Parts: sequence; structure tokens; C-alpha cells
Amino acid sequence: MKRILFAAIAAATLSMVGAAHAQMAPTKMGTTSKGQVLTDAKGMTLYTFDKDAGGKSACNGPCAGNWPPLMASADAKPAAGYAIIARDDGGKQWAYKGKPLYTWKNDHKPGDITGDGFLNNSWHIAKP
Repeated sequence: MKRILFAAIAAATLSMVGAAHAQMAPTKMGTTSKGQVLTDAKGMTLYTFDKDAGGKSACNGPCAGNWPPLMASADAKPAAGYAIIARDDGGKQWAYKGKPLYTWKNDHKPGDITGDGFLNNSWHIAKP
């Protein structure tokens, strides 16, 4: 009886650990000249786009070449504050507080924020 109970507790614990691990935030925190920002795993600044609306990305095709989306894996599970949206190309993209997240091709190192204010101030650094 003790072995069965132990096995059940162990299985439940592993299940909870796996679920917690799968729900990790897809971003990190970084520091720039404009303060704290969200970054990707490489430390590159993330951005939001004013033209995105209703949980949908307006940045596709050539735009996505300049502003690469922060892509989510097929099995990704959103943590609090995050969501996964479907892209026009069928891929999945991370969003924070309802806003899809992107990097900027002209940022070359962590801490760069050269995309902030781009295109008549329609691109913004993503802040926590």
C-alpha cells in the first residue's frame, strides 16, 4: 500500500514539475538606456507594433523579415501575461499583454534599441 501511495505521489509531483517547466515565460529582462525591457533568450530587445490588433500580427511577409517575430514552439504553454497567437504563415508567435513580440534586424547586440520609435513611432520597446 505504501508503495502504491508513494508511486502516486511521485507521479503527481513529476506531472506538476513538468507543467511548471512548460509554462516558463518566453522572455527575459534586459537593461537599456531607456530602462528595463523584455528580451529574447539571446538578450535582444523585443518590440511591439501599434498596427497589431485583436491578437493578430499585422507584420507579415517583408515586414517579418525586418522585424522577426518571437516564435513559439508547437508545444509551448503560455505563462501568466503571455499568449500564443497564430500567424498568417501558420506559425505561432509569443504575445505579451495582448501584443505580439518582435526583434529588430538592425539591433546587433543586447541593449540595442534602434527600433524604438521606428516608422512614425509605431514600433516600441516591450516593457515589463
